[in-house]
Amino acid sequence: MPQNTFKKGLPAFLLVLLTAGKPSMAATTSTHYDTNPEVQEFIGEMVARHGFSRDELVALFSQAERREDILELMRKPVEKTKPWYEYRTIFLTQSRIEGGAAFWKNNAAILDRVAASLGVDPQIVVAIIGVETRYGENTGRHRVLDALSTLAFDYPPRAKFFRGELEQYLVLAREEAIDPLDTMGSYAGAMGYGQFIPSSYRAYSVDFDNDGKRDLWNSPDDIIGSVANYFHMHGWIPGGPVAVPATVNGNKYRQILELGYQPNTVLEAMRREGITPARPMPDDLPGALLSFETQDGPEYWIGFNNFYVITRYNHSPLYAMAVYQLSEEIRERYEQNLQSAYE
Repeated sequence: MPQNTFKKGLPAFLLVLLTAGKPSMAATTSTHYDTNPEVQEFIGEMVARHGFSRDELVALFSQAERREDILELMRKPVEKTKPWYEYRTIFLTQSRIEGGAAFWKNNAAILDRVAASLGVDPQIVVAIIGVETRYGENTGRHRVLDALSTLAFDYPPRAKFFRGELEQYLVLAREEAIDPLDTMGSYAGAMGYGQFIPSSYRAYSVDFDNDGKRDLWNSPDDIIGSVANYFHMHGWIPGGPVAVPATVNGNKYRQILELGYQPNTVLEAMRREGITPARPMPDDLPGALLSFETQDGPEYWIGFNNFYVITRYNHSPLYAMAVYQLSEEIRERYEQNLQSAYE
């Protein structure tokens, strides 16, 4: 059983908490978590599994606050309630396109190294960072400890999941010398330019600048390398197709549409069911038929392996299509800017 505690990497703020004596009454009200029975059970698990100090965790959770605004955001995530024609306008904006081209230019050398090492197309890495945080402009305004504690102990629909993420966060904080009291992220506890939840941070982030630390806030190498590694580990095919528009005829296409967004049918079989891709593609290429709501009715696309890989980052076809279309716009703008620079 490892005996490391927060003292190894973060002594100052915890020693202050431990020497400050018993928390005040204000800190032990229902808005804090140190006296919550479920939290006490969780602390015991962290001591047994990971060798944390019970006193340090009690001191830490005396500072964690229940956040009603986070619960409201979880109950009504704005983006997921929108149809495609509204959803896409959130992300496909001139500012994100221009920002993506600028981010690519400023980090071209890193993106090239990452592409050579991990085989992930730069435009996708840039688009993910653009969609998630506007290239680092908005990495989150919620304290991660508050977000994860609130969702682990006061959001029953996904309490088990977030309790696991809280566990991962505390281990991550120890591993990477991250201050768990100061770290800011999304309302779901996602962190850094690429918005990694704690389990993904631990599993997929990489120390691409070889400085001994995986830093998803301040190291462009680690930020770009980690997003690319996530895609690499989930099966990204370098240069492979992502999605293509399609037309449908008859009614047989509906049975393929109902199979979901993981590639399930080769194009030859799709054609027999009245599904035609907008450009020639190999008959043996597997894909999935996708439908997106527009103001003029549904539009159809065929998504391939790389489209599905994008949904591993966020399990939403709307998200994946927004990333893909933004990536195409960014690539075109970046190439236009390069051409203009040489003229």
